[in-house]
Amino acid sequence: MTNVPLPKSFLQFVAASGFTNLADGIALFTWGWLASLLTRDPLLIALLPVFLRIPWFLCAIPAGLITDRVDRRRLILAMDVLRGVVFGFAALAVWMSLPLAEPSSDGASDERLYLMLLMSALLIGTAEVFRDNAAQTILPDIVADNQLEKANGRLWSVELTGNQLAGPAIGSVLIAVSTPLPLAINALLFVLAVFLLTRITGDFRVPDRVENNWRVELKEAFQFLWSQPLLRSLAWITGVWNLLFEMMLIGLILHVQENLNLGAPAFGLILAAGAVGGILGGWTGDKIVTRLGRTRTARWSLMASAPIFMIIALAPNAWVLAFALLLMDFSGITWNTVSVAYRQRKIPSALLGRVNSMYRLMAWGMMPVGMVLSGLVVRIGETAMPRENALILPFYLAAFASLLLGVVGWKALARGFEQEPDL
Repeated sequence: MTNVPLPKSFLQFVAASGFTNLADGIALFTWGWLASLLTRDPLLIALLPVFLRIPWFLCAIPAGLITDRVDRRRLILAMDVLRGVVFGFAALAVWMSLPLAEPSSDGASDERLYLMLLMSALLIGTAEVFRDNAAQTILPDIVADNQLEKANGRLWSVELTGNQLAGPAIGSVLIAVSTPLPLAINALLFVLAVFLLTRITGDFRVPDRVENNWRVELKEAFQFLWSQPLLRSLAWITGVWNLLFEMMLIGLILHVQENLNLGAPAFGLILAAGAVGGILGGWTGDKIVTRLGRTRTARWSLMASAPIFMIIALAPNAWVLAFALLLMDFSGITWNTVSVAYRQRKIPSALLGRVNSMYRLMAWGMMPVGMVLSGLVVRIGETAMPRENALILPFYLAAFASLLLGVVGWKALARGFEQEPDL
């Protein structure tokens, strides 16, 4: 690993990402909690985050095509402006709907507001797909190749500080003060992020790019991804893991409220504990990779999931639950340290946007499936067992499935990395 300082443009980029991820963290808490203020139906509560994540399935491929055609910094700017505007309108809509009626056990107490929140989540999620795909492809143009692990680790640490440490905690306080306040603060945070991004200069287009029609471009990207067995393995393993993680995370909302009898501030702090683990992973991941190598780091990060999911299912109180999320995020970011840096290094710059979008279609497109499964598992479980038991059923299912994933993934990672030179 190099000791050369990271460039100023990277620090500006990280600062902008810090503001947007603080907004994402506030929203991470706010979307689910807002839904629980309108309905107690677990499937309807899950549906709001689903609308936030379904664009990863619908828009990942178009995002890749556009990322390789335009200046990537300008694309990030445009998407952050869009998200700021939508958050502002959502805050106004919630404010105009106050006071909220008691949440309904059958449907939503305010159907118009619920539908508006669904549409807002869809727009914000769509912008996030384009923004995040461009952000991952721009990083190799900002830092040197041998700084990628370090740069990704620092970037994820800042993102996690906002997304899961500060964001949920701040969101829980803001929504307790005023229901629309977290959405309004998010709009302001995106204004600050846009200002910082305008300070980064340079041309971030693909150099000497040959124009083709979109079918040819997609075929070219698909053929490259198909020719890389390790990239495919990393994509489907990440996709299944994301499905299981989101199934657990959505299930936590009602479990924390009804089984552990905790309020919004406590839930925000539980999510924040997970971010502490992610930050630790971001700062130590490159060192772990250097010490253990990519194969062992990826394997053990993956195998850690099954016991952690089981701890979440059995956690008797908020402290144990917080510790489990800390471990989960640490292992997840350590996994990302291996997989994302490998992807950025392996894929040629001219293909990075398109191949990255196909990869993330597999890796992130599974998230909404996990969210829907969480609500369905609870609904079905309630027909055969008490509700308090049904609420933790997604955690047991995630533990069992992640054990199978670890066994299968262990072999796939060994076959793949054996063909690649280690760091």
